[in-house]
Amino acid sequence: MSLTGLFLCFFLLIHFLGNTQLFLPPEEAQQKFNWYSSFLTGNTFIKIVSYVLYLSILLHAIYAWIITVKNKKSGGHYNRDARSRSSKWSSRNMGFLGLIILLFLVLHFQNFWYVYKFGSIGLDPWGNKDLYTVVVTAFQQAWLVAIYVLAMIALAYHLAHGISSGIRTLGLFHPKFVRWVQYFGVTYAILICLGFALMPIYIFFTSK
Repeated sequence: MSLTGLFLCFFLLIHFLGNTQLFLPPEEAQQKFNWYSSFLTGNTFIKIVSYVLYLSILLHAIYAWIITVKNKKSGGHYNRDARSRSSKWSSRNMGFLGLIILLFLVLHFQNFWYVYKFGSIGLDPWGNKDLYTVVVTAFQQAWLVAIYVLAMIALAYHLAHGISSGIRTLGLFHPKFVRWVQYFGVTYAILICLGFALMPIYIFFTSK
């Protein structure tokens, strides 16, 4: 659970940095974002990493479900009430937050990954599949932008607890630095999720 979770956290950073090209002026963003997307799909090493990513998402979701079921079977109402006085809301609702994120991932993959892989999308002036136009068209819909923003809020809560919990589970911490690990987790979660949330908002208000 910790290994897959921390790997996914690292992937989020790479994915975020690549997608920052969406903030560029439209023509430049189209060229660079589409080239970036084409590079990712045509690079053998990236393909291998993508398979690891898909497997990590699957294993993380399955093991999260197993842990949630075990917790419900072993802990009654008393245990849950006791935890609520000594733990944060996010730590007690990781399963619920994870479900929201999983449903969002299904929507996200359908909107972009599936369309790019199996849909009929045109080419840009530079000969690459025009995923940029697909993204811009999608984020002109207010309801979809709202879903993405809400999903990023859920992801922020999930990451804020998950990063520090994952590091602690692996034993990669010292008591003196526990607070700093927690600060890092919260800061990372806020910055990454805020950045991702701003992308659809920026496109929605600038592509009209």
